[in-house]
Amino acid sequence: MNKELFVKNIKNICLAKGIKPTVACRESGAGTNLINQLENRGSIPSVEKVQFLAQYLGVTTSELLGEEGPHEEGPAQPYLVMRYNSLSPASQDKLMTFLEYLVAEESKKNMSDSDT
Repeated sequence: MNKELFVKNIKNICLAKGIKPTVACRESGAGTNLINQLENRGSIPSVEKVQFLAQYLGVTTSELLGEEGPHEEGPAQPYLVMRYNSLSPASQDKLMTFLEYLVAEESKKNMSDSDT
């Protein structure tokens, strides 16, 4: 197990999801001190702790361990929802207006592509 890659993946996935790594470790049941133990004590986590953390973060254990790349293309939906919910109501309205504009533009583009 590449512990440095494992810790890096935990931190990157948490950053992308807007979760603090210590919170993810605690709430998943992997243990609040997991990252500290990996970085400073050279501990190797149990399979169970890796599974708990992967499940909590919504990734496979292989992705978390760095054995394979992420399967998603673009940000995960829960992340987008979390970011949307963090906006003020006025900003949410602006975002929805812009989103509807983008959808309309894509629809126009698709219609003109199908006419050719």
